Amino acid sequence: MDDGFLMEVCVDSVESAVNAERGGAGRIELCAGLVEGGTTPSMGLLQVVKQCVRVPVFVMIRPRGGDFLYSDREVEVMKADIRLAKLHGADGLVFGALTEDGRIDTELCTALLAVCRPLPVTFHRAFDMVHDPLVALETLISLGFERVLTSGCDSSALEGLSLIKRLAEQGVASQSATCRGFWKAPLLLSFTALLAQPGIQG
Repeated sequence: MDDGFLMEVCVDSVESAVNAERGGAGRIELCAGLVEGGTTPSMGLLQVVKQCVRVPVFVMIRPRGGDFLYSDREVEVMKADIRLAKLHGADGLVFGALTEDGRIDTELCTALLAVCRPLPVTFHRAFDMVHDPLVALETLISLGFERVLTSGCDSSALEGLSLIKRLAEQGVASQSATCRGFWKAPLLLSFTALLAQPGIQG
């Protein structure tokens, strides 16, 4: 990390994890199914990645692609995957769940957080689908999430910079907002300048 900037890289293979660490990543989000936005990786992948990198590895807990509304059976799968990820060395967990009206599913999140502890937990980019992001952030802070992955509720982090800044200002006293998105190299300097503010991590 340089000047308070931490780069997190989402990977779906051992090779990608190793390359991310070599490239300066300070944290890895491990998942499968990147084309679907990320799903739960295999525990074999987690084990081998942990053997090959030294940076923290946060594991995605998402049983399928698609929406963020989960059935009772899917919830049981998520709980089982959390327990296994902890057993196999995960440094943190990443998940998200919403209600049909686009709010944080506080009941389900509370239940999953209890299984995750004492590990730190990140709310993933389901956040970008919420009805009111400022209210949603307050909800996540009250629930105890340490980080939020967001592109500012837009198609990319660059296009969502204005909202990301507002979220960071709102949560800076107690939370970290992790900005996740895609940008073109010539615009990286302006993006980095915003991320350099306290409480925002890349």
